[in-house]
Amino acid sequence: MPTLTQYQGCLLGTALGDALGAPFEGGLLERFVWMLIGKTRDGRMRFTDDTQMTLDLVQSILSKRAVDSDDIARRFANSYRWTRGYGPAAARTLKQIKRGVPWQTASKLIYQEGSFGNGAAMRVAILGLIFHNRPEEITRAATSTAIITHAHPLGVEGAVLVAHTASLLASDTETNSIYETLLPLAQSDEFISRLKTAKAWRSSSNSTKPKEVRQHLGNGIAAHQSVVTAIYVALRFRGQSFLNMFDFIRQLKSDVDTIAAMSGALWGIANGVERLPKEIENVEQHELIRELACRLFETTVHFSP
Repeated sequence: MPTLTQYQGCLLGTALGDALGAPFEGGLLERFVWMLIGKTRDGRMRFTDDTQMTLDLVQSILSKRAVDSDDIARRFANSYRWTRGYGPAAARTLKQIKRGVPWQTASKLIYQEGSFGNGAAMRVAILGLIFHNRPEEITRAATSTAIITHAHPLGVEGAVLVAHTASLLASDTETNSIYETLLPLAQSDEFISRLKTAKAWRSSSNSTKPKEVRQHLGNGIAAHQSVVTAIYVALRFRGQSFLNMFDFIRQLKSDVDTIAAMSGALWGIANGVERLPKEIENVEQHELIRELACRLFETTVHFSP
């Protein structure tokens, strides 16, 4: 079973990757805005919607003792603040939910098939620990949380793959075996082709440059352009330092914070909270995040979605 240090590593790894990556995310305008709002009043690094929605999910599960999509949707909507850097589509969806529009309707008001962004994948690694070694429940839980904001099959698929990777890392599964397990879970050519590329790189060497990763796996906000990237980076650096991993992600450019949040969660599961660098103490609310991880560890062993 997953350990407390893996629970803490998952949530704090998410927050650290997110907070470190936020100043490098997007273009010049986004970076300028984050220069103005990226620190708390006491000088700590602020995290973005990536961590906020992860915490919303955790707090809902602690409250409901289940994966309750209605409750999660309400929490997502109530926590929305533009200063967390939510994407335009997510912001509009959450505003509609807060106004009383059912999430089932709101999630498809902007895109007919729903969003295929990576916003669902960035928050679900913890589900791989809660439902560890229960693959059908992992898929069900990841899907239930994804469709609230990212109902497109690609958005859901990205979330499912991250959650399963988390579960496999909790068992210290060998890297090639992780890819072999993920490939049958992938449904689309977009994910299958990228997973095959990542697996081939792992089998040959770890010398792939950030430019090659950008070109072949992606670095964008779409799930299929970032999820496999995050998985590949986390697996490549699973035995190395967190900051070395982040430096590689920073060089990928574009959606740095979300890729770092996903990779950070997976790295945290693989290595445990003890190996996170001291920079975690400069992330806002890190004490609360650690406490939530402890509560979740103590109470979710027998949860079912």
